[in-house]
Amino acid sequence: MQSYSDQVIIANEKVDAPLVELMKSLRITAYEAQYLAGIRDLIVPIQRNEHAFSIAYEDQKDVHDIPGFYQRDGAEFWVAIDGADVVGSIALVDIGNGQGALRKMFVKHPYRGAAHRLAARLLAHLLEHAAQLGIDDIYLGTNEKFRAAHRFYEKSGFQRVEECDLPDRFPRMNVDTRFYRRRLGALSSAS
Repeated sequence: MQSYSDQVIIANEKVDAPLVELMKSLRITAYEAQYLAGIRDLIVPIQRNEHAFSIAYEDQKDVHDIPGFYQRDGAEFWVAIDGADVVGSIALVDIGNGQGALRKMFVKHPYRGAAHRLAARLLAHLLEHAAQLGIDDIYLGTNEKFRAAHRFYEKSGFQRVEECDLPDRFPRMNVDTRFYRRRLGALSSAS
């Protein structure tokens, strides 16, 4: 049986040696305080400049207390690092009942797409961790504007759900207008 990483990252494609080396230069690690400024500098410009949300770092209380909000009950917040730069992020919140919420998935523009496969690597990391926690379903909220994100999530096995179908404990953001669910068993049974 392939791991989540193999299935999400490789997706039955032949990967050439230069791409493998490029992928190796990026590492994914759990959040530590030294990455806070890099996270702020990653997330806020994407929210404001790319998606025109009127939101500031100060408005995002979860990012002010990453250990208290994300790094508890087995859940986690990860960053993708290239050298000393934070170039991606993703978080998992355990919302109980074998369910989790994917949050704060951001990838710096030059690291998007097939050249780095960073979004797929971050997602694979989250799915592996969620499976180890015994989480069966991952939910996420996004915005109608994020069409590339919709395509990515759908290609990654997420299915659209209505807001009324979200678990009671799902941490909905004000900007969320579109919602997805992914059953983890669906990936492992596909191998």
